[in-house]
Amino acid sequence: QVQLVESGGGLVQPGGSLRLSCAASGIIFSINDMGWYRQAPGKERELVAHIPSGGYASYTDSVKGRFTISRDNAKNTVYLQMNSLKPEDTAVYYCYSRTNSRGVWNDYWGQGTQVTVSS
Repeated sequence: QVQLVESGGGLVQPGGSLRLSCAASGIIFSINDMGWYRQAPGKERELVAHIPSGGYASYTDSVKGRFTISRDNAKNTVYLQMNSLKPEDTAVYYCYSRTNSRGVWNDYWGQGTQVTVSS
């Protein structure tokens, strides 16, 4: 079993910054892709950013230049640095990892962390 625990959400004013963290633990043989989705009220879940193992990060257009995804493979942790936040970034943010546990690949999800951008 693999667990993902997120931290770092909260309330921030427009133009502010937040850093989300997501640590994977459990029986982990290897992790391929890691990333972040978000879901705003009344909207579908969208992929914000992802970063494959040893590869290049990708971002949805609305966050390019403002958000930076990174990972620490030794800690099985993915981060999302969010700068110049806008009210439209308000959402629940979910991390995921494509993980091999006991020889089986699955996508695992965090519990979600609320990000609210408001003055």
